[in-house]
Amino acid sequence: MWDQRYATDEYVYGTLPNDYLVSRVARLPRGRVLCLGEGEGRNAVWLAQQGFEVHAVDASAVGLGKAKRLARERGVALYATHADLAHFEAGAGEFDAIVSIFCHLPPAVRSRVHGRIAHWLRPGGVFLLEAYTPDQLALATGGPPSAELMMTLAGLRSELAGLEIEHGVETVRRVTEGRLHHGEGAVVQILARRPA
Repeated sequence: MWDQRYATDEYVYGTLPNDYLVSRVARLPRGRVLCLGEGEGRNAVWLAQQGFEVHAVDASAVGLGKAKRLARERGVALYATHADLAHFEAGAGEFDAIVSIFCHLPPAVRSRVHGRIAHWLRPGGVFLLEAYTPDQLALATGGPPSAELMMTLAGLRSELAGLEIEHGVETVRRVTEGRLHHGEGAVVQILARRPA
């Protein structure tokens, strides 16, 4: 599905970074950042432009190809890993920050990945997430077609064991990210930290 979606010259979610990521980037520790479900690379490439060492993982080889092209065009390095997050693993304390922007996964996969975040972060490392909530289904301005793929603040609090949530909110905001995320969006935003 994702290879087919990305098989166009157009960047379907645009090439500009996510607004929530931009608003919180100063809270991310400098160093190595892992971007989950990074797709066409807009957030990873922007983070690389800010001086981070960025590692992007995605199940779509087509999306990652476009991410690497965008990185080349902008003159930055990007480390890309083609992997299904259901089977992806990273080392203990390997990353200073982990970013998940609209990375909607089946519940069992999401629970597994979120349960590993604290392990993958170094002590003091930060996890930043924005995702659609089930309220998004009524707005129909982007996101997955079923509520089970969406997230809630209560569910994330349960899944993110070992992290301290410093900012967590469900809200409605204008999302303008390419042609597939456009309009009022019902989102959940999280900034959490692994205790030092």
